[in-house]
Amino acid sequence: MAPRLVPDDAAGRALAVEALRRGQLVALPTDTVYGIGVALTTPGGIERLFAAKHRPPEKGVVLLLADHHQAADVAELTAAFHVLAAAFWPGALTLVARQRDDVPLPAALTGGAATIGLRLADHDAPRALAAELGPVPVTSANRSGEPDAIDAPGVLAMLGDVADLTIVLDGGPARVGAPSSVVDCSVDPPRLLRAGALPADVLSAVLEDAGLPALAPP
Repeated sequence: MAPRLVPDDAAGRALAVEALRRGQLVALPTDTVYGIGVALTTPGGIERLFAAKHRPPEKGVVLLLADHHQAADVAELTAAFHVLAAAFWPGALTLVARQRDDVPLPAALTGGAATIGLRLADHDAPRALAAELGPVPVTSANRSGEPDAIDAPGVLAMLGDVADLTIVLDGGPARVGAPSSVVDCSVDPPRLLRAGALPADVLSAVLEDAGLPALAPP
């Protein structure tokens, strides 16, 4: 059965929350590209995300947040993390931090790593879902190795045959259309892991203005 395409409005997001609570997959718009997510508490949910994308299991999945405070609920935050989050969140920046020892997360979420990627997207949809459910594991809504989906029809074209995908929130084309930049703040100096929507020199300038080291190259 094909996923249900619904408008990204209050009613559509309520349907998405219900689907996630039932353990189903949901596709949603973000500021960068469209993503596909599952509730963090769903048994085997991360594995089903990987299966939907044909994604290698050693690659982790980021958590999309409702607000800055949810980051501290799951991770140990460094000075560099705080500076970059204050400057660029909400926005197209994923920050990697060490997991808190007292907050167990599914091993599949991080590919076995002790760190987790976190992002506060500049879009109401993921923030609304995370406000209802807590941080939501979300990865790009495409098959691994294929172009990112930047609108709902693109999601349906690539993932419309995924059995567990029941809801696609249609919020129109993604504004940025490029993936987020990724910075590992669990190391000193912080390291650029992926060049994306935010240029490395802009990120480094903010760190240096705060008296911190610039980004180390990938």
